[in-house]
Amino acid sequence: MVQIREAHDARTSEKRREILEAASRVFRSRGLAATGMRDIAAELGMAVGNLYYYFDNKESLLAFCQQETLSGLLDWLNRVIAGPDRRDAQLYLAIVAHVLRLNEASPGSLAHLDVEALEGPWRKAILERRRAYENALRDLIQDGVDGGVFRRCDAKIQALAILGAMNWTVKWFRPIGGRTARESGEEFAAILTNANLRHLLSLLSSNHQRAQSLDESPFGHHPLNALAQPGL
Repeated sequence: MVQIREAHDARTSEKRREILEAASRVFRSRGLAATGMRDIAAELGMAVGNLYYYFDNKESLLAFCQQETLSGLLDWLNRVIAGPDRRDAQLYLAIVAHVLRLNEASPGSLAHLDVEALEGPWRKAILERRRAYENALRDLIQDGVDGGVFRRCDAKIQALAILGAMNWTVKWFRPIGGRTARESGEEFAAILTNANLRHLLSLLSSNHQRAQSLDESPFGHHPLNALAQPGL
């Protein structure tokens, strides 16, 4: 009985991911506000009634996407912070992971920007997760400032600026004919981490090598390794 339930859950998860991938394509072409459940069903070649088996309405689809994205981001950020790396390396890795999560591991992540489309309990739950993630990033930066790794700054403003830059990548990133999500994430990480460093020399090279050699990281099961096998 347990095996049957697990198989059913796996199929449901796979189908939801397929739906989110289709929704992502429609969101990009039509915009979030103009996209309806019928548009997503048409993209899938699915009867709209079947789509409602997986999501009650568009709001529940958006909420599910944001929940999954934020849960993954917060989990991986906490694991990075708990690791042995210095705060500048942790910020670098967290930024790469964030860009990868939004643009490769989480289909439909364009919906991550549209918290205003949610109401009631959905909105409250998502805002709480967003605040938890923002606070964790802010604390990482503040620890770096206190430890002399980052220049003196307002850690909250820095965290919000970094989040804004990372989240906006879903608006413009395209993997075809250009950089991969990882390459874009590493470029962002180099720019945003170095902008906060007290001493700039040699950190870009060492952090880039760290992101390229994740399997050898002393952190073991590093968050970016998990992104190689995305799942809902």
